[in-house]
Amino acid sequence: MSKEEFYQAIKELGIELTDIQKEQLEQFYNILIEENKKINLTRIVEKEDVYLKHFYDSLTIVKEIDLNKVETLCDVGTGAGFPGIVLKIVYPNLKVTLVDSLLKRVKYLNETIKKLNLKDIKAIHTRSEDYQEQFDIVTARAVANLEKLIGWCMHLVKKEGIFIAMKANVDDELNIDDKVFNKYHCKITKINKFILPKENSNRALVLIKRK
Repeated sequence: MSKEEFYQAIKELGIELTDIQKEQLEQFYNILIEENKKINLTRIVEKEDVYLKHFYDSLTIVKEIDLNKVETLCDVGTGAGFPGIVLKIVYPNLKVTLVDSLLKRVKYLNETIKKLNLKDIKAIHTRSEDYQEQFDIVTARAVANLEKLIGWCMHLVKKEGIFIAMKANVDDELNIDDKVFNKYHCKITKINKFILPKENSNRALVLIKRK
């Protein structure tokens, strides 16, 4: 996905970027590629692949939530900063917390935040199950299977908030015992399945709310 194709594709999601946001995404790409030489952040390094599989894919969450109306968001297992940093660039109104268990990645994330001159965003070195703050939206992209994610993430969701698991193909992960949902007082309220453009791969947004 070229940059122009990316701008057109996200326009269909209702997103139009300012010149500054376009520059920030390009800078983010350059930082990612440079830092990836030092620590293992991503196997996806070609620019067109990053714009599709990281940038566009991160923004597909807006298929189910209007982030203009959200105050706080937590990205669990953020890795190289997806979707959290992309969402912060495109929705500067968000107060974003990035959670990752690897200290090297957290240092990279906080340095990247400084270089991009982003405010109201921080990376925390902890396991999500040990973190106690609560958020309007909690998301996790390509982190673990759905049952594990429920245990790791639901305590971070405010009473009226939503956990959105961003998955590739979720069908094999939906056979979850009711005991899990009862334990964490939650339920799946919607599954939005769609196809990632260009490569036509499966994607799903799984929305989980408190009972």
